[in-house]
Amino acid sequence: MRYLVRVSSACNGFAPRLASRGFTLIELMIVVAVVAILAAIAYPSYSEYVRKSRRAQAKADLVEYAQLAERYHTVQNTYVDFTLPKNFSPREGGTSAYNLSSQQVTQSTFVITATPTNIQSADKCGTLSIDQASRKTNSRGALSDCW
Repeated sequence: MRYLVRVSSACNGFAPRLASRGFTLIELMIVVAVVAILAAIAYPSYSEYVRKSRRAQAKADLVEYAQLAERYHTVQNTYVDFTLPKNFSPREGGTSAYNLSSQQVTQSTFVITATPTNIQSADKCGTLSIDQASRKTNSRGALSDCW
């Protein structure tokens, strides 16, 4: 009997298999599919979070510049020669997400506007503005969602 066992194992040319180690191709493809599904769900949420944080920075910059304009008006009694210290947001580091500008500047009024750049163009709020009376506006979406 032993002789038959040896002959049969010698006939197929392979030694008896030990326990296999590693992953099969099917297991690997299942893992890749699960990771792809999770990424497809997570990426849009992440993108919206990034847009929302850039918008928050632009709003903070608008409010700060409106306060600077008020300080200028307190000293000069006019807004006419007021200029923005920086014309982009965020002011420090990173890629500019908004261009800031002062418009409709008169002796008693101003409007500071944050216009989204290419990286922020998909934002649901569009252009954000604030005036001398702290009235806040946006070009798209509900005001309560944007400010």
